[in-house]
Order: sequence, then C-alpha cells, then structure tokens
Amino acid sequence: MNDTEVNKTIQQMVRFIKQEAEEKSSEISVAAEEEFNITKLQLLESEKAKVRRDYERREKAIVVKKKVEHSKLLNESRLKVLQAREDAVQAVIKDAQKSLGTLSMNASEYESLMLALIVQGMYKLKENAVKVRCREIDVSLVQSLLPRASKLFSEKYGSKAPDVTLDEKNRLPPPPRDVPSSDGFHEYSFCSGGVVVASADGSIECSNTLDDRLRIAYTTNLPEIRSKLFGSLE
Repeated sequence: MNDTEVNKTIQQMVRFIKQEAEEKSSEISVAAEEEFNITKLQLLESEKAKVRRDYERREKAIVVKKKVEHSKLLNESRLKVLQAREDAVQAVIKDAQKSLGTLSMNASEYESLMLALIVQGMYKLKENAVKVRCREIDVSLVQSLLPRASKLFSEKYGSKAPDVTLDEKNRLPPPPRDVPSSDGFHEYSFCSGGVVVASADGSIECSNTLDDRLRIAYTTNLPEIRSKLFGSLE
C-alpha cells in the first residue's frame, strides 16, 4: 500500500471516528436535556405541591379563625340578649314591688286583703292557737280584724277557729324605702304589708307578707312572665 492509499484510509477512519463522536455527543446532549427537563418538572411539581399545601394550611387557619370569631361574637350577642331580657324582667319586678306600697293606701281594699291573709295563715298552720305578726303601722287594723277573722274562718271551713292573738313582742319591718336589692326585691328589713301567722310557741310560721307573696308569684310564674315579655321563643 502506497502513501496515498494510507492517507486515504486514515482520513476515512478519522471521518468515521469524528462522525461517531458527533453522534455520541448528540445522544448525550439529548439525554442530558431530557434528564434536565424531567428534573426541572419534578422540582416544579414539588414546589407547586408545597405552595398548595401552604395555601391550604393558611386557608384552613383563616376558616378556623373566622369560626372562632363568629362563635365569640355569637356568644357575646346571646349574653347581651340574655342580660337585656333579665333587665326587663327585673324592671317588671321592681315596678311590682313599688306597686305593693300603694296597696295600703286604699283602706277598704287593704283591710279586705289583710283579713283574707290572716284567715289563710290560720288555715295553713292548722294549730289550736296562733299569733299574728304585723307592721307597727298595721297594729290597729290587725287588732280590729282578729274577731272577724275567727268568724270568717268558721264560716269558710266549717270548724272552730284557732285562738288568734296579736303578737305584741314581734313586729314586721317598716315599709320599704327605695333601696332594691340585686334580685329586684327589697331586703328583708323592709315589709310592704301583710302578716306572718305563727304557732303559739313561734316554732311554725306562715309568711303572708306582700313581699313574700310577690316572690312566690315571681318564682311560680317566671316562665309565663318571660313568654309574655319575649314571646314563645323564650
């Protein structure tokens, strides 16, 4: 083989090697680009998922916060409504308490009321002898009513009336001043009228004072009072 043929052969080999190298380089570039795109896509999806999780977490936190705030506002509103209703009930009680003081101003009506309260107390005690306790300002009235009370008792219940006397040692408190207590009623150191009927030894008592009757009426009729003030939803 001469030099020309050798050079030709070498050039062919060089071209072959170069072509093969280029093809290999192209394959490597394509593979690298594909791997880069795949990695980039994976990173992008990973970041998207992270952003979505963070957004969902923040969104849930906002929803929870709104629910807490709504519940707080709702409770505060309910408390305000309950307080307003309680204030309205107490205002009714206060008005009723004030009206008790006017009962004794009508002499004939107060006299009939006191007679009925004495007789009722005598009947409830079912004792052979009772004492009637009243305010200092009602002593004369009660003293005058005792004989009538005995007679009315016998007529009404068809039995002998117990011996009834005025309790000279104990008096009920005087009329109330405008000093209501926290529950809407005056303190027990005041009395709007009425009587307390007690056994002879004082061991049993039936309180028929106007204040206690109001308390009983309030406790017994509280649901109805609220219903009338606030409707059936109460």
